Amino acid sequence: MANLLFLWISLLALTSFGISTPVRLTDPSRRPLVIWHGLGDSYASAGMLEFMQLIKDIHPGIFIHSVWLNEDLEQDQKAGFFGDVTEQLEVVSEQLAEIPELQYGFDAIGFSQGGQFLRAYIERYNAPPVNNLVTFGSQHMGVSDLPLCSRWDLFCQLARRYAARGGVYTEWAQHNLVQAQYYRDPAQLDLYLNSSRFLALVNNEVPEHINSTYADNLATLSNLVLVLFSADKTVVPKESAWFGSYASSNGTGDEKTIVPMRLQPLYTEDWIGLRTLDETGRVTLETCEGEHMQLKEECWKPLVERYTGEVVKDESDYRLVSDGTVFQIQN
Repeated sequence: MANLLFLWISLLALTSFGISTPVRLTDPSRRPLVIWHGLGDSYASAGMLEFMQLIKDIHPGIFIHSVWLNEDLEQDQKAGFFGDVTEQLEVVSEQLAEIPELQYGFDAIGFSQGGQFLRAYIERYNAPPVNNLVTFGSQHMGVSDLPLCSRWDLFCQLARRYAARGGVYTEWAQHNLVQAQYYRDPAQLDLYLNSSRFLALVNNEVPEHINSTYADNLATLSNLVLVLFSADKTVVPKESAWFGSYASSNGTGDEKTIVPMRLQPLYTEDWIGLRTLDETGRVTLETCEGEHMQLKEECWKPLVERYTGEVVKDESDYRLVSDGTVFQIQN
C-alpha cells in the first residue's frame, strides 16, 4: 500500500510539473535559402546581414547561405565587376554542393545581377536543385548601357573605363568585365551573338550552342518570380527584369521599342523553358515602386513570406539541420 501511495504522489508531482513548466518547442524545419548579392555589394555587408536577419525573423530557424566569390569582403565586391562569369558560376556550384544543409534543395533570391547568375546556375547545374527563384531588378535580357558609378565607387569606375577604352565585345572584356558579359546592344545584335561569353549562351540565343538541358532544368522550378523596379534607371531597359529588351535598331541606335517577354523568340520558341513555366502558372511578374534596389518592406516582405521558408515535413520535401545562424560560410 505504501508503495502504491508513493507512486501516486510521484505521478501527481510530475503532472503538476508538466503543467506548470512551459514546453519549449523547436523551430520547424524549413526549406533553406540562398541569396546572391548585387553589383557593388558583398556577401556579408551590413545591408546583406540586416536583410538576412529580417528573413530569419519572418521564418525562425531558416538556414540562409549568402553566396561569396571571395571571403575577403572587398575582394568579393571586386568580383562583381571583374572576372569570368562562367568560371565564377562553376565556383559557386561547387560551393553550394558542399553545404550539407542545401543537399535536398533550396529557395533562392537574387539581387540585381545575382538574379541572372542564379538562373544560370539552375540552367547549367541545379545540383542541389532550386525550388523557388525570386529575382529583384535582374538583367535577364541584358543591359544596353553600363551602370552609372558613384564618385567613390572605384571598382565601378575602373570597369566603365576599361569598357569604354576597349569595347564590351572584345575577347578581353568578355573574359574579365562582368557587366560586359551581359551587355546586349540592340544596334549590334550580331556582334553580341558572336561575342557574348555569358548571356547569349544561357539564354540559348546562339543556334550552334543550343543546350536543351537549360530548358529542362529551368522548367523544374516551382515558381519564378521576376521583380521590376518602376523607376529603375540603373538597368537599361528596366524591362529586362521581366525578360523584356529593346528591339533591334538595325545599327541606327534610335529605336527604343520594348519587346516584352511573351514576344521574345526566347519565349515563343521556349529556348530556356520560360514559356513552359509561364503556361503552367509558375511565372509571376511583380513591380517594386522606386529606383533600382530600393527595397521597401511592402514590396519584398510579402514575396519572402510566400516564396521562402516553407515548412518541410520529411526528407522527401527537405531535411533541414539548422544551427540557428543567419548564414554559414563554407571554406
